[in-house]
Amino acid sequence: MKSKIYLMAGLMALGGLMGACKSPSTAAFYTFETECVTDVGDGSVVVRAWGQGSSRADAVEQAKRQAVRDIIFKGLQKGSCQWKPLLFEVNAEEKHREYFNRFFAKDGAYADFVKMDATKSGSGVKAESKTRDSYGLVVRVLRADLEQRLIEDQILIK
Repeated sequence: MKSKIYLMAGLMALGGLMGACKSPSTAAFYTFETECVTDVGDGSVVVRAWGQGSSRADAVEQAKRQAVRDIIFKGLQKGSCQWKPLLFEVNAEEKHREYFNRFFAKDGAYADFVKMDATKSGSGVKAESKTRDSYGLVVRVLRADLEQRLIEDQILIK
């Protein structure tokens, strides 16, 4: 009987110690959606986009790419305003793979359509784990200029 009491007390103590351990963060691995913050009214839209990377710089660049990619292919459904995608064509990214590989490459043309002037100090939101960081970044995307560029490059037919 005494051994059962000691066993129960030991298991309870072990359970208490295990419950006190911090579980590893998985927030950095969550896939966040790009959301519309505001429609500026001059052909640009302010969005909060998320990027992931091993450093802050990688995550910020990924967030910029994701903002432009979502406006082109997915549209903006979350947030204070809603926009349809610029390209409705099925599998447009695959059909124009060469163009979009160059467009979204490092120092590619996508950067011409993302402005950081909407980013205020402290507007970046961070979720981190041991191997990866995620940053939410508020940027302004020049949607009208982007649409015009896709028309000029004969990707978007109007």
